[in-house]
Amino acid sequence: MKARIYVDASVVGGCEDDEFSEHSVRLMECLVRGEFVLVVSTLTVQELAAAPDEVRRHLASVPEAHIETLQLDAEARELAEAYIAEGVITAKMRADAQHIVNLHRIHRYNSVNLRRGYPTLEIRAPREVLPDE
Repeated sequence: MKARIYVDASVVGGCEDDEFSEHSVRLMECLVRGEFVLVVSTLTVQELAAAPDEVRRHLASVPEAHIETLQLDAEARELAEAYIAEGVITAKMRADAQHIVNLHRIHRYNSVNLRRGYPTLEIRAPREVLPDE
């Protein structure tokens, strides 16, 4: 079974950023080849719709057969509200709660997740999930 890798807009945008491009581009190439399943949320797709063409092309290069799209449904909204209610993040950071991008709060996210019967999450930078060269 292939690993499922959730990618947010910052990873795709990182392909065009000097500081992050090396690993972000390599990760996207792995996704294009189908080495991993690319998991994106509808929120990420929405955010990328406003990105420059060169950024959007990176996501568009991944074959649909290698992509799993998560809907921002009532369950996701409820969990985001639980993160806010328990002080993991503020209401102003609701988008982060809905697609979980803040590494500094991962332990607090997982505390809420476990109490609600969800599994723990791992948030990693692109270079941490890439296979060894």
